[in-house]
Amino acid sequence: MARPKIHRQICTRAPYSCFKPNGVPMAELQQITLLPEELEALRLADQEGLSQLDAAAKMQVSRQTFGNIVKRARGKVAECLVNGHALVLDK
Repeated sequence: MARPKIHRQICTRAPYSCFKPNGVPMAELQQITLLPEELEALRLADQEGLSQLDAAAKMQVSRQTFGNIVKRARGKVAECLVNGHALVLDK
């Protein structure tokens, strides 16, 4: 049985619901969902430039958990950019 997911402190919400390639209808695109905790991890690590330790403290998770979240988020963003998928921001 999996461990229950602990609460993550999230300080921001996405202003939009998705990002997609121009000129391609959403119905024709594969959609990849970015979770709120993944967006927050990207914001803290890449936009604010915090270390994993400082960002983990802000999100109230361990450094290892933060590293796993940001790695997963970066993979999703890269997949969307490289393969032309829609990135749907979960609210």
